[in-house]
Amino acid sequence: MHKVGYVLSDGFQVMSLATQAVFEYANLVAGEPLYEIRVFSATGGEVRSSLGMTVSTRALGRADAADTWIVAGVNDPLAVPAAPPVLKFLRRAARVARRTAAICTGGFVLAEAGLLDGRQATTHWAFARALRERHPGIRVEDDRIFIVDGPVWTSAGMSAGLDLALAMVEQDLGAHVARSVARKLVMPQRRSGGQSQHSEMLELAPKSDRIQAALDYARKHLGQPLSVEELAEAVHLSPRQFSRVFTAETGRSPARAVEALRLEAARLMIEQSRHPLETIARETGFRDRRHMREVFMRGYGAPPLALRRAARQ
Repeated sequence: MHKVGYVLSDGFQVMSLATQAVFEYANLVAGEPLYEIRVFSATGGEVRSSLGMTVSTRALGRADAADTWIVAGVNDPLAVPAAPPVLKFLRRAARVARRTAAICTGGFVLAEAGLLDGRQATTHWAFARALRERHPGIRVEDDRIFIVDGPVWTSAGMSAGLDLALAMVEQDLGAHVARSVARKLVMPQRRSGGQSQHSEMLELAPKSDRIQAALDYARKHLGQPLSVEELAEAVHLSPRQFSRVFTAETGRSPARAVEALRLEAARLMIEQSRHPLETIARETGFRDRRHMREVFMRGYGAPPLALRRAARQ
């Protein structure tokens, strides 16, 4: 029996509870109650969601009441600090639990508890920068659906929690059960953790037309080297001025931004086409297949072939 404990706080996001359906349907697919779900809060009793509905909870107590603990997110983690009793409990529970997880902005609670220090983690894209600034010891990956770093799991926002829960089912019961659950929940596919939360062009969001034009130029010419000098010339700026303005407007260097665009383009080709990896690497501007794999591991935590297999499944 897998015991899953949800940790709620006032103002929790109701989408977090939708992930319980994944475990419910895993029981139905398996034909036996393999998952037991319980809901907890710091003091027990009724907890009010961001929508206003209330949920009855048990008080946090024994750390071994669940082998998987999942912390629900809130709409604004910067305005709703984690309760000290919850932080204390999670530190204790993490020492004995098989998995400690956070959905969406629940990652801020794990961060405050010190459970993400030195680890990779993700959260809702809108709060990734705040998480990185508040906790510089965390390797925040703001372009991942979910991340598994040892016994600690974190997910991006909203529906990404479903992918995290489905990955837990796959780990526990196998890929066949996970695929069956996804079909019953009418999920189009089981997204692997390496998939992107959003479009790189939207994330970069430059303020001026010149920098937007440079990004458009880069996206249309990914097969070229795309040096700073080439991009600067395309928008009629000196290389030095271009680099300064580009970084100020996007928060990334031109090289980092181009790599992110290459990575996104390659991922889409891998998931949506049958082109050989050598062809995809060449057309998206990587030196070779090995270089593309290195960037995929750094960016998505998974090699290109793993993403292709997941997309085909």
